[in-house]
Amino acid sequence: MKIHLVGIGGGHPDQITVQAVGKLREVDVFLVADKGASVGDLGDARAEILRRHVPGDYRVVAVPDPERDRKPSDYGTAVLDWHDARARAYEKVLLGLDPSATVGFLVWGDPALYDSTIRVIERVRDFGTLDIDYDVTPGISSVSMLAAAHRLVLNRIGGPITITTGRALGSDVAAGADNVVVMLDGHLACRALVGEDRWGIHWGANLGTVDEKLVSGRLDECIDEIDRVRAELKRQHGWVMDTYLLRAGAEPAQ
Repeated sequence: MKIHLVGIGGGHPDQITVQAVGKLREVDVFLVADKGASVGDLGDARAEILRRHVPGDYRVVAVPDPERDRKPSDYGTAVLDWHDARARAYEKVLLGLDPSATVGFLVWGDPALYDSTIRVIERVRDFGTLDIDYDVTPGISSVSMLAAAHRLVLNRIGGPITITTGRALGSDVAAGADNVVVMLDGHLACRALVGEDRWGIHWGANLGTVDEKLVSGRLDECIDEIDRVRAELKRQHGWVMDTYLLRAGAEPAQ
């Protein structure tokens, strides 16, 4: 069975690469994770991408997404258990399809950056019940969109960039990171740095969509506005995806 994992950017149809469009048009059946009402109008964005770029007949099969422990005692084990449950759910659906069908997975952002789809499909293949051949098409990541929206060069000259999560931000800063892109931060962990008066922030939410919001400046001065804008997007759309750059220094970020 042939499977295409296709990065689709942040949700705007114009962010699909030419390569991605070509892969989407080879697909007979798209499998999408059904996360219920928690994703708001994200499903509409996905449907519009297919409507815009995939002429002809195709099927979309929604696969109920397994419950995930959001407050585990062992985070790594909980994530692996969730991946395994996802893989079993996908395996069940794939076993019911024609083996000659080409299957597609639409992956928000880029499949290689803080996304589980590659690991899940590897797990399905490891089960040994399906003969799977898959490929990966990169997408425009929120990191790239953030930099473009704020007209940023993410690295200082000759310097490194740390890409991390809200969960790990504190430990990364404690280890000396001072030029940090933060993803998957549903609780604005950067609040813990307020008061140090050394951080600038460039923040973006729903990047690349018509509802994109940007805020930048001193972290101490911007955090309440970011919190307010973030909450408003969540209220309006049922979802919010945000990414930000934190940089220590006299200026917010240049």
